Amino acid sequence: MTTFWILIAFVVLIGLMLIWVPHFRQQRLLQAEEAGVRKQTNLELFNERLAILEKELAEGLLDNQEFEALKKELEISLLQDIKQGNDESLVNTVKPKGLLWPVVMSVTILGISGYMYQHLGQYENVANPPRAANPHEGMTAEQIMSQRVQMMEMAVQAEPDNSQAWFNLGHAYISANRFDEAVNAFDKVMALVGTHAELLGPKATALYYKNNQQMSAEIQALIDQSLSLDPQDPSTLLLVGMDSFFTANYQKAIDAWQSILATERTDIDRTALMNAIETARMKMAAESGEMPQDSVHQPIAKAEQTVTVQISVSPELAANVSDSDMLFIFARATEGPKVPLAATKISAKALPATVTLDDSTNMGGDVKLSSAKQVEIIAVLSKHGSVKPQSGDLKGSLNEVAVGGESVNLVLDTLVQ
Repeated sequence: MTTFWILIAFVVLIGLMLIWVPHFRQQRLLQAEEAGVRKQTNLELFNERLAILEKELAEGLLDNQEFEALKKELEISLLQDIKQGNDESLVNTVKPKGLLWPVVMSVTILGISGYMYQHLGQYENVANPPRAANPHEGMTAEQIMSQRVQMMEMAVQAEPDNSQAWFNLGHAYISANRFDEAVNAFDKVMALVGTHAELLGPKATALYYKNNQQMSAEIQALIDQSLSLDPQDPSTLLLVGMDSFFTANYQKAIDAWQSILATERTDIDRTALMNAIETARMKMAAESGEMPQDSVHQPIAKAEQTVTVQISVSPELAANVSDSDMLFIFARATEGPKVPLAATKISAKALPATVTLDDSTNMGGDVKLSSAKQVEIIAVLSKHGSVKPQSGDLKGSLNEVAVGGESVNLVLDTLVQ
């Protein structure tokens, strides 16, 4: 935009120069012409008078002495006239050309340029830059979902054997509360690619919602079949955890959700799962008056099976901490699969803080913190409520920490770019 206005100013400046430069040049030419005419006139007068004197000398009317005196006087008079003609006061006697015409032309050019740009150019777009069109503006959530489903239906009509298109359509049907059509879509996918856990889970979920979030023999059979094919299928375990939570079987819900976290899948929302697990634990504690035990109902790990971390923020990054930030702390195995063995979260208001990780903060699976000798500790101070570090978050880590060892200090000293 700055370049655009510079170009406009440049064009206008050229137009004004085309008006004013000739005006001032013509004024100088007139002054030079006036001076030249005056000089030529003086020379002609001098020559005429000199000729008269020479004639009188030839006729004997003047002697040589008188002739030389009159000639010298005539030359002095010529020099005075020439000097007087070059004098600034005489030059200024030339009447300057009026400024009215160039001023009128300048104003006219500026006025016409502004008028044409406002009516024929993009003045409105410059004054009010257009915003990106929102294709869903003015539409309700139901209308947006209906439009999305229609687009996916057109996709499967164009490619009836595209299993991925049918799979996406099935999930869209669930979001649109069209559960029978969702079941048919997942059946179509299984007819194309075979029976898989990742298809049985969504089908069971569709039937679960159709049955008003009540478990039935048909749904349970689909869940059992799915888990027999893949005991860690996220879609099936999410359904198991959700139903268990709704029926107040919080430990079973925690077990299911922790099993999902124990996988290395990147297509799951770990933050949401951790929040759900924490909510289930709080409800368990509220009902029983005790802290919930881990997924295999073992007592809380002994002191020698814990990791205690004192967490602080480096002074250079202290200004980046807000009370609304959330701190996630992980203990990850240093050998074998890089899966979290224990995790917890606290508010940034508590910093600096001391955090203890043990089997009660287990992330699920058979491998627990107490079974490891050394772990890697990672802490992420998130401004977005997400476990995955994002731009603006703070991060710190310790590569090798002995389980059951002394308390260690972890400093959040890295700003995520």
